[in-house]
Amino acid sequence: MKLYYREFGDQHPGTPLVLLHGLLGSLVNWQRIARSLGEHYRVIVPDLRNHGRSPHDPDVSYPALAGDVLELMDDKDVEQAALVGHSMGGKTAMSLALEHPGRVERLVVVDIAPVTYEGRLAQLLDALLTLPLDKLENRRHADELLARRVTDKAVRDHMLQNLQRTDEGWRWRNNLRALRDGLDSISAFPEYAQGVSYAGPVCFIKGELSDYIRPEHEGRIRQLFPRAEIIQIPGAGHWVYVEQPGIFLKKLEAQLSHP
Repeated sequence: MKLYYREFGDQHPGTPLVLLHGLLGSLVNWQRIARSLGEHYRVIVPDLRNHGRSPHDPDVSYPALAGDVLELMDDKDVEQAALVGHSMGGKTAMSLALEHPGRVERLVVVDIAPVTYEGRLAQLLDALLTLPLDKLENRRHADELLARRVTDKAVRDHMLQNLQRTDEGWRWRNNLRALRDGLDSISAFPEYAQGVSYAGPVCFIKGELSDYIRPEHEGRIRQLFPRAEIIQIPGAGHWVYVEQPGIFLKKLEAQLSHP
């Protein structure tokens, strides 16, 4: 699948960076970080399938998502990249590193572990799917309706970035139906054969206020990624790079320059 993407700092030599967004996000989420990194690195930021301006498809499995990123790398003549992925994008990056380790120079995984998460997102997706798009007066009206089921204003603002007005009326940019139908796959992580691992450098960056990376996950992390380092960003929840962009960028650049 040909992903929509943006590129920053394409004049820079060296290993390119590929930044991958999370569920219900888009490349827009990374733009502030990407512009900063683009001062020193070549940075490629795609919309993953069923998100943003990329094509839609019912297959939401991580091998499929990883395959799309690999195809983008091939199209851009990128033999090896440093992958940085948040949440669903982190699982996509981990999957690509485990399946094609020679194509990944290093890996930075933001606030997600290679495990299954239960019951976190179904309610949110259901709220978005039941929003009456044909009755919306404006974006403010959409926010008022969504607030009945999604109380967190920051979450609503993030979701409503995906709402688009067209000549035919309001529509979602992302393929909510496929994401809801495939939520079990998105919430899980692929099972790999005994002994499969990625031997390159890996950093897991967790938010201090987030519970997505927990102590009981460390065994699985180190089984698949024996060189894994886990660091914490103070004062950040799951949206680490949005909530603490300065600290996140400093930590990320330190990881990228580490041997």
